Parts: sequence; structure tokens; C-alpha cells
Amino acid sequence: MTLTPERRAEALVMSADALLKWKAQILDYQQRVRENKPPEQTALFDIAPNHCNPDRIDPFTLPLQSMAFYRMPTDVGSAAIYFVIDNAMPLLLYVGETCRSGKRWKGEYGCKQYLDSYHSLHYHYGLQREVSIAFW
Repeated sequence: MTLTPERRAEALVMSADALLKWKAQILDYQQRVRENKPPEQTALFDIAPNHCNPDRIDPFTLPLQSMAFYRMPTDVGSAAIYFVIDNAMPLLLYVGETCRSGKRWKGEYGCKQYLDSYHSLHYHYGLQREVSIAFW
């Protein structure tokens, strides 16, 4: 029996309860990580300090932008670490890196497909979401 795209989508839709449980588990884990001091990396040799301390990057304190940032008239973008956040909880959904932020998001990209599924599930069940992106 061959499944049509519509039947395949029906078979793969996550239930509302599973979605809410998944989000709650991730939120719980992320909150515990934020509350606990991260382990300190030790060094065998004296190393010059880095230009940044990755343990001090807090995605939830960075300026937020619309997920349509790449459609705005601007240059190609710059190298960045980016964080996709659902501010309705708040929940960190995705962390990525890019050399040219604007160009990266204009094409087909795995994170965009993931977020499309995330949005679709929330819309399907009438759940609130406030997805935005922050760059560091």
C-alpha cells in the first residue's frame, strides 16, 4: 500500500499531548542548565584569553529579530552564532552558526523545515508560539 503525501502527513503528526510534553521536558532541562554554573574548562598551559567566553553567551538576553530578517533589504549578513527561540515559554529551539547570515536563510535549509513543522503543529492545535531569532 502506497501512502499519499496527505496520508503520510496524517500518520506522522505529533499529538498535542506529545508536543506539550516534549516542550515541557526541554524547558525543564534548559532551566536547570541556566541555573547551574557550567563546569570550568582547565588548561594545561597559559593560553591568551579568547575574544569571548562561550559560557557567557545568553541567547535570552540578545536582541531579538523577526524570523523574516533575511527578507529585509540589507547586505548579505555576517558571521554569527544564531539562536531560534520560542518566547512564549521561553524555549531555545535551535542553535546554529553561519558565515553569511542573510544568505544562509534565503535557500532551503534544515532549520527552516524544522521550524515549519513546529509552526504547523502549533497552528493545528491552536497553541501559542512566538518564534524569533537572535544573533551573536
